[in-house]
Amino acid sequence: MENDLLTGKKILIVEDDFSSKLYLNKILEKANVIILNAGDGQEAVDVAFNNPDIDVILMDIQLPIMDGYAATKNIREFRKNIIIIAQTAYGFLADKEKILNSGFNDYIIKPILTQNLIEKLNTNLRRAKQPK
Repeated sequence: MENDLLTGKKILIVEDDFSSKLYLNKILEKANVIILNAGDGQEAVDVAFNNPDIDVILMDIQLPIMDGYAATKNIREFRKNIIIIAQTAYGFLADKEKILNSGFNDYIIKPILTQNLIEKLNTNLRRAKQPK
């Protein structure tokens, strides 16, 4: 696995399902990242606001209190360039278009495989480093 780009990065996992949160934490611990967690959309907004050094947010779409779309919209108001990757169980073309048109940089379809997640994170971090 290519983890060099991930080492030391701060990633916020926004997930309300305990098993999914635990799974993502285990994957990312092996990649030597700093992990923060939020269990709902409002908590995600608060954590992102209070931690301006977060590099990536893995945002579940279906969350209590505030869904992933609303949370992303709120975060974009104060963190325009942060990488936000949607986690979704839906892989239909219309869903993909909605996600990408809603302020997300990218998406990953559940169930999330370790290699797919690492590749998705590396791709987005590389893309963010390129001059605009």
